[in-house]
Amino acid sequence: MESEEDVCAFCRIRDTDTDTEILLSDEQLLCFRDVKPGATHHYLIVPRMHIDNCKALQGTDVPLVEQMVSMGWRILEKNKVGDLDDVRMGFHIPPFCSVPHLHLHALAPASKMSFKSQLHYGPQSHWFITVDKVLSQLKTRGKVK
Repeated sequence: MESEEDVCAFCRIRDTDTDTEILLSDEQLLCFRDVKPGATHHYLIVPRMHIDNCKALQGTDVPLVEQMVSMGWRILEKNKVGDLDDVRMGFHIPPFCSVPHLHLHALAPASKMSFKSQLHYGPQSHWFITVDKVLSQLKTRGKVK
């Protein structure tokens, strides 16, 4: 019987079972381009350890999320995103996760996202929670609501 990790697209990328170009990586995380970009710059930051989604996070995962954010900023800077104030970072909220493996979206420029992308990643989206909200909830409640 196959485990979640055996069939998880992001675990396969982690295990280099695909031709996805890894743009940044370290012991805990990897970063690559989104295959369906919602902005000119759209990167995914993924933990090497399989975690289902942001609702599976606990208060003890704050350092992991902060490391994900740090890698998000690094990839945006590396790719010379001009306005770092025009960035959107966050997670899809279950059941609206296309891949059941925690992944942080880093998008820029947020102000130039299409209407469709705004529905998926914008401030009014019911499917997307900003990284700031995730960190706040983890620090105050120990979980993402």
